[in-house]
Amino acid sequence: MTPQSDEDEVWRQIVASFNDTAERDSADQPWPDSENVPVEPTRRVVRPPEFTDLDDPPADLGDSPEEDRHDGEEEDDEGHFVPPTPPPLPKVDLTTKLAWVALFGGPAYLLVAAMANWEMQGWALFTAVAAFIGGFVALVVRMGDGPPNDSGWDDGAVI
Repeated sequence: MTPQSDEDEVWRQIVASFNDTAERDSADQPWPDSENVPVEPTRRVVRPPEFTDLDDPPADLGDSPEEDRHDGEEEDDEGHFVPPTPPPLPKVDLTTKLAWVALFGGPAYLLVAAMANWEMQGWALFTAVAAFIGGFVALVVRMGDGPPNDSGWDDGAVI
């Protein structure tokens, strides 16, 4: 028998037994019975009351959730992070607002007109495309590429 015919025979056996179910016989296991993990029923984990949600106390704790929560002791805020309020957004001038409206308004008009099957005139197409390009150019020109005026003596790694 050649090695090729051996492989073909093994392959035929694998394909023939593809849909067969595996038998749970200890003789077929490649490991000893002492290493089998016993099947245990699933356990229900119950958290202690101090870890339950304070906004939704269980019904069996009493009538008043406020009394149950405080018990006359001060709550411990140690380790509780409260982020600072963010600074207000910078004021945007009218030119920048118009540039953003043009940047998104031109393509939005073209998209709505195409979806609604509106007949688009040549001037409307030109205006929408020109608004998009003009808004983009205006935002890029106003972006500024230099360091801020208050950067101090150390500009970092300026190349």
